[in-house]
Amino acid sequence: MNENLPRPRSAIYLLPNAFTTANLFAGFYAVVQAMSGRFEIAAIAIFVAMVLDAMDGRVARLTNTQSAFGEQYDSMSDMVSFGIAPALVMYEYQLQALGRWGWIAAFIYVAGAALRLARFNTNIGVVDSRFFQGLPSPAAAALVAGFVWLSVDNRIPDYESLAWLAFVLTVYAGISMISNAPFFSGKSLALEKKLSPQNIMLVLVLVFAFVSSDPPIVLFLLFIVYGLSGWVVWYWRWRRAQQLHDSRRESRVAEAADATGVVAGRPAEGTSAAHQSGLDEPAVKEPVEQAGPSSSSSRNEPHIAETPAQDKPKDWFRKN
Repeated sequence: MNENLPRPRSAIYLLPNAFTTANLFAGFYAVVQAMSGRFEIAAIAIFVAMVLDAMDGRVARLTNTQSAFGEQYDSMSDMVSFGIAPALVMYEYQLQALGRWGWIAAFIYVAGAALRLARFNTNIGVVDSRFFQGLPSPAAAALVAGFVWLSVDNRIPDYESLAWLAFVLTVYAGISMISNAPFFSGKSLALEKKLSPQNIMLVLVLVFAFVSSDPPIVLFLLFIVYGLSGWVVWYWRWRRAQQLHDSRRESRVAEAADATGVVAGRPAEGTSAAHQSGLDEPAVKEPVEQAGPSSSSSRNEPHIAETPAQDKPKDWFRKN
């Protein structure tokens, strides 16, 4: 009876996983070339892995061949191509000269890539799809590989300052991957919906022409700008939040001042009336107390009647 039941099988599609395998091979090839001292070829292999990584997901969506196996396989391949490979290439190129500081920087990068990929897999459908939470691992790998490619292509001498610059760049890329800085994902552009296929092809041709003018410099500068853009967006959001918080606090202070009867630094109507009545009380009560003596007594005592009775409070105010 159990033989008639359909056997569960996991969907493993050949086409998108073929691109993922090519991505994995490019990362492994970069490590092999770095161990052989061919750093320029190793850096180019990492950029090839980036192109293949962008294609496997798009091919899976176009052919409707997404699967849980493909997602996990893609994460493992990204860990090799964009986590281990860039760190080892940079270590073999410059970080090895720094001793323990070199392998510490390489490990920070590897750990950042692993944490970045794990957080990305658990936050799918939770965070805003327009932005990445932290620097994407392919962009971080492009920073490291672009630095290596640019240095080798321009034959920059192996000074100690170059090794420390590689240290700073590697640590920055590792920390940026596990940060909360929002990096633009490009998914909100939807060029295929806004542009015709002819215009998309024209844009791609212009991009290839621009990059091919000087690939090491152009690619490195592009990813440097992208690697800093997330922190700029984060600072802009933080400033807006601070301004909003300050405006709300000022409004609450103004509302509290209105509730206590203080408006624009002046007493309220009830308070001023009370003070005014209090000041007028001596002027009202004084004539009543001096109304008893007769006019003749005031004539007999001229020193008492030097000023009218109603003017005495005013003289008392002047003395004080």
